[in-house]
Amino acid sequence: MSNASTAPQFQSHEAARAWFEAQRWPDGPVCPHCGSINHAYATKRPGLYRCGESECRDDFTVTMGTVMERSKIPLHKWAMGFFLMVSSKKGVSAHQLHRQLGIGYEAAWFMAHRIREAMRVEGGSVPPLGGEGKIVEADETYYGKHDTPRPRKTKRCYPVTKSGKPGPAGKRAIMSLVERGGSVRSFHVPTAKASVTKIVKENVARESRLHTDESRLYGDAKDHFAEHESVKHSAGEYVRDDVHTNSAEGYFSIFKRGMRGICQL
Repeated sequence: MSNASTAPQFQSHEAARAWFEAQRWPDGPVCPHCGSINHAYATKRPGLYRCGESECRDDFTVTMGTVMERSKIPLHKWAMGFFLMVSSKKGVSAHQLHRQLGIGYEAAWFMAHRIREAMRVEGGSVPPLGGEGKIVEADETYYGKHDTPRPRKTKRCYPVTKSGKPGPAGKRAIMSLVERGGSVRSFHVPTAKASVTKIVKENVARESRLHTDESRLYGDAKDHFAEHESVKHSAGEYVRDDVHTNSAEGYFSIFKRGMRGICQL
């Protein structure tokens, strides 16, 4: 789509409804009550269908059973909201939807939450990442302060990073698995040390090649996956042939900028 703003589904409520119907019902209207396919007829109210099954005869629209159900926001603004949310690399805030779509902030906040809910994948139905011949990168980062700072056991000064700032102490641990060329899964864990091994075993297929840095958290990974290869960042090694964690590092960069610029508005 060379210029998304000129697409028909973004211009009017009627055009958007027709587009949604074509996407959801390629073989004709499907009754959400009884499941009958292409056995419904349009009523006098635009967009409202009535099931033709004698045992059903219920009314329905294309938004029934979706995050758009019972919403008074025009469908072409929903369509643009979907497009903005999935095409923006660092996310879209409710304030930005409010400004760009010309709807109230409360409506934009409602829309943003509904769209994010639609994008969420249920944990029980998610297959493991990777597979035979595929590479999964595992890495950890630290972001955001704990709600309740942890008491320090000693009064000694913690070592600082190259930037002169304290290390991960007092920050939230985040662990991510990145399937190279595929999807990402992130986990907010109490401490990286206690949770990383369990998360990796439960979310990565055993046939995968696991790439990590030299962290001791992955010490026994070679016993659970087809291969475990690592790069030694402390020695200045970041890439060795196809072994690296650059995909995970890039994901963390986008995640942190998104958190600072979008989610904290």
